Amino acid sequence: MDVPRKNSNEPFHGSYPISKDAEVPTERIVEDNENETVKEATKSSVLRSIMVVAAVTLAMIVNTSNSTSPSIALPTIERELHVEQIQLVWIVSAYPLSSGCLLLLFGRLADLYGRKNAFTLGNLWLVALTLGCAFSNNAVTLSVLRGFQGVGAAAIIPACLGILAHHFPPSRARSVAFATFAAGAPVGGAFGTSLGGTLVQLTEKTWRSTFYLNTGLAFLSLVIGLFFIERDQPSQEPNRRVDWIGAFLVTAGLVLIVFVLGQGEVAPHQWGTPYIIALIVMGVLLLILFALWQRHLEIIADQGLDSNSFLRWLPTPPPLMRLSLWTRANGRVGIVMCIAFLNWCCFLAWAYWATIYYQSYQGLSPVLTMLRMLPMIVTGIICNIVVALFVGHIPFVFLMASGTALTGTAALLFALINPRAVYWAFGFPAAVASVVGADFVFASGTLFIAKFSLPHEQSVAGAVFQCMTQIGTSLGVTVSTVVFNRVAQQQPGDPLKSYQAAQWTCLGFGIVATLLSMICLRGVGIIGDKRATVTPEDISDDAKIKNESDENVKAHE
Repeated sequence: MDVPRKNSNEPFHGSYPISKDAEVPTERIVEDNENETVKEATKSSVLRSIMVVAAVTLAMIVNTSNSTSPSIALPTIERELHVEQIQLVWIVSAYPLSSGCLLLLFGRLADLYGRKNAFTLGNLWLVALTLGCAFSNNAVTLSVLRGFQGVGAAAIIPACLGILAHHFPPSRARSVAFATFAAGAPVGGAFGTSLGGTLVQLTEKTWRSTFYLNTGLAFLSLVIGLFFIERDQPSQEPNRRVDWIGAFLVTAGLVLIVFVLGQGEVAPHQWGTPYIIALIVMGVLLLILFALWQRHLEIIADQGLDSNSFLRWLPTPPPLMRLSLWTRANGRVGIVMCIAFLNWCCFLAWAYWATIYYQSYQGLSPVLTMLRMLPMIVTGIICNIVVALFVGHIPFVFLMASGTALTGTAALLFALINPRAVYWAFGFPAAVASVVGADFVFASGTLFIAKFSLPHEQSVAGAVFQCMTQIGTSLGVTVSTVVFNRVAQQQPGDPLKSYQAAQWTCLGFGIVATLLSMICLRGVGIIGDKRATVTPEDISDDAKIKNESDENVKAHE
């Protein structure tokens, strides 16, 4: 297809000419994404590629470890800093609150101003704030620093996804890179819980030592990235303005919702507390306004501004997130986002309650708890190799369905657990299954999202995916906590029932995710290989749009 002349009046989607009333075809997104990535990617040495993967994977491990490691240290923090229960909640939730709510904005900024820049500055910020957490002397300071600490993670993770998508053209190497990066999420969660518990019990600095360790790992990621991640290429978007209105709406909405999820159970009247009800309503309304605003900007970007519109006095930058991203591949991109959300509801809620079960119900020390969770780290490393080898040969639906089923299996084992049984009967298979499931979903899901994202929106698309997992974590822990507390009130004499009820709740999330995978992802094909794309059914509707777009472009020549 010939490229229209610069004086053409044809509207553009980034650098993609399209017809009015048309979205960018899925077929063209896949083709242009692959062609442009291959064209721009430098033929790097094997060593450089390995170090790039090491830098971003280490960043993911640090991110997840920062989120999970304080949980196992809460009893020690409570004792040493004389912290009340309500303040403990903030020490845990401040980090995922800020990191999850700012992902979308920083994803857009990384796409515009450079992914290496975002990665470097984010790591510098994270190193400084993580070290600051280690020197905190009261709960308020620690909570505030934890909130600012999450800002660095919000800048780093979307940049990592964009860096990988740019550095590795569609190939086996890309599959290996994304699988390795994805393994950092479950491995980081297990690493933070396991090693964090060991450091708390065996070191003089107790809970502070976990922050020292994460500071060192973040600094190592920063140094590797500085030397081996390639310089940023200038953005190809003709309009580089930032949608600050959309950024405010989505950030404020997510902050309110995540805040409510963390505070609902500890509020004076729990979920019936007036300010809890008001904040959740406000949060939902802000997210609805964000979606409407993004659709408005998307229409303007594609069709031009209607001079009669009552919104014509507002700025019209490119949308922070195109809503059409969710409908690509016949809506399967949106389905994959929802599956990741549900799977993380199950996975990290399971890990949270498994840790509490070992320490509070069975009375195990942090070190013994770490030993029971240790298979998660080993399995995550092995699973990374398996996914990298087979993602280019196994249908996407199998990876997603088996991944969600395995995550649900971990919850099922703990829902049926017998405290008198040996560890190998319930604990060990659950630890293995949980990480395999999470790794399958995260690795194949990120590959799928990258395949259907335009080259200049890789970080934004990755940010949306990561945001879904962050919110899933908050929702999964919150809902299972509500169930745990209700059962504990009804059956105070049998605490095991409460732990099992929480795990049944996790299983429910896993079952819904598995059903979505089996029903909605059939026929997608193999996603981890350059030669394999989606099936004709995935692009049939978009192919019609492509033909109309081609005809309109030729008419302008």
